[in-house]
Amino acid sequence: MLLAIDIGNSDITIGLWNKHQWQFHWRIPSKPDQPELFYGVKIRDFFLESSLAPEVIGKIVVSSVVPALNDKIRNAIRTLFQKEPMVVGPKIYGQLPIQVLNPYEIGSDLVANAMGAYTKFKETCIVVDFGTALTFTTISADGRILGVSIVPGLRTALRALSSNAAKLFDVPLEIPKSALGTNTVTAIQSGIVIGYEGLVRQMVSAIRTELRQDCPAIATGGLSFVISGLKPFFHAIEPDLTLDGLRYIGEMVD
Repeated sequence: MLLAIDIGNSDITIGLWNKHQWQFHWRIPSKPDQPELFYGVKIRDFFLESSLAPEVIGKIVVSSVVPALNDKIRNAIRTLFQKEPMVVGPKIYGQLPIQVLNPYEIGSDLVANAMGAYTKFKETCIVVDFGTALTFTTISADGRILGVSIVPGLRTALRALSSNAAKLFDVPLEIPKSALGTNTVTAIQSGIVIGYEGLVRQMVSAIRTELRQDCPAIATGGLSFVISGLKPFFHAIEPDLTLDGLRYIGEMVD
């Protein structure tokens, strides 16, 4: 079995791959101030609750965009599994079938997204990742990461709005019934959710225009379900694309 761990700014997403499927998914809030023991206990408890022995894990692949958590997670893994995890980064990029743009700058999660999309679709495509940041990663049919665009994610935008405006407050990230907000909650939901639908459409359109081809857009990320109006716009919605990319990397790199 392979354990894939994606350390993001909001959550740590963990997937357990068992031969042909993701058998388990787990999440832990990303809290750099928590001690190493916090993460070790969380992962141990996931295994205990699932009646799994640590010995079933053959390989562990880790991606991280939170440097403050790297050593804590790595040490927790060593203690629990008696294994050294493979950490996705510039040292292994040369062994991948994709060409990584600015390897010391690009987030390893975006590399995993590109690896997942390249392996699954084998054509030029745009990966739209609805996470803490909303990212657009474009990869060519021959495996080159052509570019990345980044804007604040939906929940990040909501929090920024509520924390910087005295009369506004945090609201649920839900689809409003109308673009015409009739109270503070629906006004914010309308502006963010419907506004971001337009943002995604325009960004993808701009990339397609520059590439001069109608390449497919692939959605992923924990919030990819929020904007229902975009569902038919995407060629595919792949919630596990980042984990899939980590799995492909783990299976390919010694």
